[in-house]
Amino acid sequence: MSRALPKYNKRRVALIGGAAAVALSGAVIAGTALAGTPSTSNGNDDARTLAALPGTITCPDVASQLPQIPASAKAEVDRNLALLDTQIDEANKRLQSTVGQGGPNFVQNAILGPLQDKRTSTVNRIATAIGRTAEKPTGLDALAPCTLDADGAASGAGAESGAGDAAGTGGQSTATPSATASASDGANDATGESGNTGAGTITCPDVASQLPQIPASAKAEVNRNLALLDTQIDEANKRLQSTVGQGGPNFVQNAILGPLQDKRTSTVNRIATAIGRTAEKPTGLDSLAACTLTE
Repeated sequence: MSRALPKYNKRRVALIGGAAAVALSGAVIAGTALAGTPSTSNGNDDARTLAALPGTITCPDVASQLPQIPASAKAEVDRNLALLDTQIDEANKRLQSTVGQGGPNFVQNAILGPLQDKRTSTVNRIATAIGRTAEKPTGLDALAPCTLDADGAASGAGAESGAGDAAGTGGQSTATPSATASASDGANDATGESGNTGAGTITCPDVASQLPQIPASAKAEVNRNLALLDTQIDEANKRLQSTVGQGGPNFVQNAILGPLQDKRTSTVNRIATAIGRTAEKPTGLDSLAACTLTE
C-alpha cells in the first residue's frame, strides 16, 4: 500500500503536469495569436480606417467674397448662401455613403462635378439678386469648384480599399488610376456588372405640362427654370457618354441620375415658389424630379 500511493501520486502529478502543459501550450498559442493580431490586422485596420474616412469636401467661401448686399437682395442672397452650405453637407454625405464604389474618377464624376454645377447655379443666382439693384458681382464662378481634403492620408482618399491592395492604400478616387481601375474591374467582374456601358438615354418627366396657369409676373422665371431643366438633362446625357466604362453596378445611379434628381428638385421647387408668389403654389412637383435610364 505504501508503494501504491507514490505510484498514484506520480500518475496524478503526471496528469496534472500534462494538463498544465496543455494549458500552458494553449496559452502560448493564444498569446502568440494575440501578439500577432496587431501586425496581421494593421493593414486591414488601416484600410478600413481609410475607407471609413475618405476625407472631406471643402469649398471656397462665397460670403466673404461678396460686395455690399442691397437690403432688397439680402433675403435671397442669405437663402442661397445657406443652400451652398447644404450642398456641401449633401456632397460629404454622398462621399461617405458611396465608400467602395466606382473607379479612379468616381469622386470627380459622381460628387465633385455635380457639386460644382450646383454651386455655379447658386452663385449665379446670388450675383443676379445683387445685380437687380446694385452692380452685379463678377467672377463668382471661380468659387464653384471644390476639392477633396484627404485628411492627411496618402494619395488615396480611401473608398476602394476593400477592392484595392492589401496594404490599405486604395482610394475612392485619388488612388493611382491603374491600381484603382484594376480593383474596380475586379469588383465589376465579381458582380457580373460592367459599370457605365453608355447604353441608353436619360429621360425625365415633363414638368411644363404639369404646371397650372402661370402668372405673368412669374412667367420669365418659370421659363428660365424650364430651360434649365432641359439643360440639366442634356448635361446628364453628355456625362453618361463621357463616363462610358467607368464605375461599378451603381455608377450611373450615384454619379448621374442621383445628382440630376437633386438638381431637378431644386429647379422645380424654384418654379413652384415663383408661381406661388402671386397665385396658388403648385404642389407635388418633386415627384417629377426623378429620371430614368431608358435602353
